[in-house]
Amino acid sequence: MKRALICGVSGQDGAYLAKYLLQKNYKVYGTSRDAQVSGFHNLAYLGIREKVILESMALNDFRSVLQVIKKSNPDEVYNLAGQSSVGLSFDQPVETLDSIATGTLNLLEAIRFTELPIKLYNAGSSESFGDIGNSAADELTPFRPRSPYGVAKAAAFWEVANYREAYSLFVCSGILFNHESPLRPARFVTQKIVDAVCQIKQGTMCELRLGNIAIERDWGWAPEYVEAMYLMLQEQEPNDYVIATGKSYKLEDLVEEAFGYFDLDWRKYVVSDNHFFRPTDLAVNRGNPQKANDNLHWKAKLTMPEVIRKMIEARLKR
Repeated sequence: MKRALICGVSGQDGAYLAKYLLQKNYKVYGTSRDAQVSGFHNLAYLGIREKVILESMALNDFRSVLQVIKKSNPDEVYNLAGQSSVGLSFDQPVETLDSIATGTLNLLEAIRFTELPIKLYNAGSSESFGDIGNSAADELTPFRPRSPYGVAKAAAFWEVANYREAYSLFVCSGILFNHESPLRPARFVTQKIVDAVCQIKQGTMCELRLGNIAIERDWGWAPEYVEAMYLMLQEQEPNDYVIATGKSYKLEDLVEEAFGYFDLDWRKYVVSDNHFFRPTDLAVNRGNPQKANDNLHWKAKLTMPEVIRKMIEARLKR
């Protein structure tokens, strides 16, 4: 039985990955900053709360990281932890850089220090690319991040690349574009829109306030993206991959799709609010997943319209 350690198991990707690996008969360890008090609601939602061995670990504390790695003795480590909101990173830049860049460095050092044959997946982000115009970003597109979150993810990416080259470790990064699911917290715009449109339909809310709805994003389905993470660690050689659908939509299109589910005209309910505009934002964000298609035989099946419909249906069931 293979053993996997998922750092950040309580989040969207961590929960879906835990379920995926359990189905492959892995022994799954999952970490949270304080496992004794964390609710692990996403694991409970997926019905796997009692099947994951939960440990407390602070990624910015090297001793804590080393202890958990030695205790779990994993074959694979998935680094999905850290501050995950682009918007919040402008308010908490130090916490963002510490939790992502320092956390990733601690994992790399712990793997190097123990000399165990551990494979590491690191969660990169399309935010590292910055504003690339109408081009689709691939693995060779330069990083020009425009947020503290993007800067932190770019730093972590290069840490992983450096340790792979310097110490011959099996470590790689998945540069994931936006991927959504019913497990998204309400602070993410997709879940905010889904929650709002359901409440407007029910008559418990009358308007939805949003920032720039002209931005374009490449939105995919999170359960599909965790499969790509797994596939990267099954390769003979470590490599970095862009994971995306290859198709982008305006946020306005997403809003229209969500309201259209209930045959509502979104223009009657959506209000532009400067409070939700970021100091810097990306106009267009689109990925080119050709390398993952070719090497991993992975291809996204769902794009934004299907993703939003599935999120609304899950919200209505709850």
